[in-house]
Amino acid sequence: ALASQQVNAGPFTKVKKMIKDLISTLMQEATSETEHKGWCDSELGVNKQTRNQNTEAIEALMATKEDLTSLIARLAQDIEDLTAAVKELDVAMAEATSERAASKEKNEQAIEDAKAAQTAVQQAMAVLKDFYVKSADATALAQTAQSPAEDAPENFDKPYQGLMPESGGVLAFMEVIFTDFARLESDTASSEVAEQDEYEKFIFESKKDKALKENDIAHKSAKKSDSEDALARTQEELKLTQHQLDKAMSYYEKLKPTC
Repeated sequence: ALASQQVNAGPFTKVKKMIKDLISTLMQEATSETEHKGWCDSELGVNKQTRNQNTEAIEALMATKEDLTSLIARLAQDIEDLTAAVKELDVAMAEATSERAASKEKNEQAIEDAKAAQTAVQQAMAVLKDFYVKSADATALAQTAQSPAEDAPENFDKPYQGLMPESGGVLAFMEVIFTDFARLESDTASSEVAEQDEYEKFIFESKKDKALKENDIAHKSAKKSDSEDALARTQEELKLTQHQLDKAMSYYEKLKPTC
């Protein structure tokens, strides 16, 4: 009877063992599948976060790159324009200095000539005055022997008065000439002062403008240099971030078949 029971229990035991092994296998597979799903969910989540972060970072870096590139170009144009303006100021000041020197020389020569002319006229007037004084004295001596009317030519209708009226007209004319030369000297001297004042004001304003522009050039050049350094750093960071995104995208493609 015992042998019969053992024979009957043999197949049942094998079935139970098979069922138990199957359940164990199924549980292991389920556990493995659960673990795999958890791993996939974790990897996909981290990968998605990495891809999103890198994508946003690249967009921000691209915007920064564009802004810096635009700023550098604008600064370069400003520096070029300011440099050209400084050169124009240098040319204008050089021309003004040359013109001022020429005008100063001309004015000084005119003043010198006017002074010399005044001296010459004064000397001529002195000679004439001396001459007419002596002529008057001689006439006075002659009148004791003969009156001007008796000494006049026969065709004179009016009494002869000697040379005195003539001397007055010539001296008056020379005084007018003297006054004209004196006025020329005064006007030229005034013009010289006005021109010099105008020149000095122009040079002062030009130098001030030049200094401001040169300071602006220095400031913009420093800012341009800083911007170029920032652009280089941005481009390097952009390159690294793009590399990280590419790696994340590649890993994502590897995850898709298994997850």
